[in-house]
Order: sequence, then structure tokens, then C-alpha cells
Amino acid sequence: MQAEIITIGDEILIGQVIDTNSAFIAQQLNKIGVSVYQITSVQDDREHIIKSFKEAEANADIIIITGGLGPTKDDITKKTIADYFNDTLIRSDAVTENVKALWKNFNQEPSQVNLDQALVPSKAKVLMNRYGSAPGMWLEKNGKIFVSLPGVPFEMKALIDDEVIPKLRKTFRFPFILHKTILTYGLGESNLAARIETWEDNLPSFIKLAYLPSLGKVRLRLSAKSMDRALVETEMNKQVDLLLPQIEDIFVGFEQDESIEAIIGLQLTQSNRTVATAESCTGGKIAESFTANAGSSRYFKGSIVSYATEAKINVLKVDKTIIDQFSVVSSQVAEAMASSALQMFDTDYAIATTGNAGPTKGDADAEVGTVFIAIATKTKVYSEKFNFGNHRTKVINKAVNKAFEMLQKEILKK
Repeated sequence: MQAEIITIGDEILIGQVIDTNSAFIAQQLNKIGVSVYQITSVQDDREHIIKSFKEAEANADIIIITGGLGPTKDDITKKTIADYFNDTLIRSDAVTENVKALWKNFNQEPSQVNLDQALVPSKAKVLMNRYGSAPGMWLEKNGKIFVSLPGVPFEMKALIDDEVIPKLRKTFRFPFILHKTILTYGLGESNLAARIETWEDNLPSFIKLAYLPSLGKVRLRLSAKSMDRALVETEMNKQVDLLLPQIEDIFVGFEQDESIEAIIGLQLTQSNRTVATAESCTGGKIAESFTANAGSSRYFKGSIVSYATEAKINVLKVDKTIIDQFSVVSSQVAEAMASSALQMFDTDYAIATTGNAGPTKGDADAEVGTVFIAIATKTKVYSEKFNFGNHRTKVINKAVNKAFEMLQKEILKK
């Protein structure tokens, strides 16, 4: 079974807004066995939208549309859908009450354009939006499912999870799909592929392997699909057991659609341990990555972004003589920063970064791309030196990933 995703909005096509909706929808569809045939972005233009509907109907069984459902004149999706289905818009009492309730929470009365959000095609089944005024709409034509959703990400996600996926499950019989993602650090994609080539060649036909490389790490995603759930689960476990001895030196854990910082957070939570950061060249991105995860306050205690040399001295209390002797970009300063953060926040672990991300050398003489990363624990502190090239964004992102790698390895020693 195949799906097509259509995103509507000029803001996507001019690069003003990044389309994250399609990625989320594709992930959720994949989990239930629906393959995405194509993702299309179109303008807020009636003829363009209708053309995309016709093409999607020819290609896919399920068409999911996001965007263009707001109260303003340029949001024309509902009217265009009504035209495409030879339908008219009618007022939904349930949506009207939802709009009034939302505005009541703000001690306001909805305007007419807000109340007109309750206008929906008469052939549509309304999917109630608990977080906004624009409802989702489910329509069927020639055996094809059309679902229109608001473009606001958190509204769309709630409708996908609470309404669309359950309704699709009731409508169709899907194969059982199981994904297992194995996280590795320290070996490049080509070398990893060469190491496990024989194992990969002997995978059953219903299990596929994908290499997902990024800065400093490679994820191995195994995907199995069959109507026989027991076969999928048994064979997946067997293949993982065969693989792990071949990669035990670079294996750091399993990833359940989670980032490494989320995995670290879970490990810290389970062991009742905590972490803090002292960041210079990474500018708080390590802390930001931790706090993007719900529940991070259980294990992440805080961060000092000591970007300038003065901040390292005055806030982190790094001895000025160390900086004068070894330079602000040095193992000695990185370790002093980590030790200070550990003490200030009274944590079990601390990460520190100091380096030169470029494009100029700044306060240090170190070459652009040079980064020192330190890890401090209750019993020791150590650091490593890296050179991540000369592209500023790449240097910062590589440093963040390497910091997580070092912390994970330290956690796994326990």
C-alpha cells in the first residue's frame, strides 16, 4: 500500500518554513506498513493543488495533505477540496463548538473568520483538532483515502497519532513491521560495510539493512516486514545476535527512533545519575540537545556557556595562569572547565568544550577546527583533541556529536 504526502504553502517553497511535517507523517506511516511513494510541495494556488491531487490519486492509495486550512484568504485548501470532490461546504456544529471553547480559554469571542473554520466539505468525516480551530478532514473517492490536516506541526502530529493512524488501521489490514536501529561510533560507513559484508549478504529477503551515517556515527537500521509477526520477531532477534559480536568495539546501544542524547538521558535516569555542561565553541548546543527531550530535568542540571575567555575565568573560575601558559584552546582548560561544572552543579558527569570553530582564530592561536572535549566524573577528568575541518557549522556539530560519544562510552563503563 502506498501513500503520497502533499504540503501546501508558499512559505515552504520560498524556504521561509522548513517542511518537517512530511518527515513525521512518513515515519508514522512507515510504522504501520505504508510506503510513501512521493512527497510534493505546492503553492497556495487552486489549479496547482488540483493537479497535485489528480497525480496523487493516480499514484497512491492514501493521500495526506497538510497546510492551507487557516482563516485567511490565502488558505484555500478546503474550498479546493470541495471543488475536487464536486462538493459544497457546510457548517459543522462540533467544530463550531470547538472553536468557541478554544476562544473562551482566552476570554475572547471568536471572529467570523474563526467561526468559518467550521465550514467543511459535506462528504468529509471531521477529525477533531483538540489544539486548534482548523479540523482534519477524511474523504474517500474511487477507493482512495484523502486526509487533509492543518499545517501547524503540533496540531498535525496530534491528529496523525490520535485520529488518522487508528482510523487507517481499522480501514486496512497492514503487514507487521519491525525496525531495529543499532548505534555505532568510531568507524566510517565504508569500513563498517566491509566488516559486516558477509552477514549482510545472508540476511533474509524480508529484512533490509540501511546505513545512516552522520558526523562521527553510523546507525544500522534493520527493517523487517511480513504478515507473519512471529517470523519477523524471531528472525530479527537472530540477525541482531549474529551481528553484535562483529561490531562489539563500536556498538554503543540500540536506538528506538531516538537521538543519542535521548538514549543517554534514559541511561542516566535509570541509573539515577546527572550531567552538566561547560561550553565554549559549541555555544550551548550540547545543553540544547539535552533539554529538547521531555523529562531532561531529571538528569540534566545546567550549563555554563563561557564563550569569552573572561567568562571562563570569572564564572567557571579557570585559573588565568593555565590559560596564559597553555592557551584558552587546550586540554588543560577543557579539563578545568569540566571539573568546575561538575563541582558547580554537583553532578556525576560534566562535559566541557573549548575550541576554534572559525572562521577566524579568535582568542587563541589554535588552527580553525581544533576542539578539545573533556569529560569529568567524581573520580577523574580527561580530554581529547580533535580537528574537525574548517567549516564552522560542521565543526560545531561534529564537536557536539563527539561529546555525546565520549559521554556515552564513559557511562557504559559503569
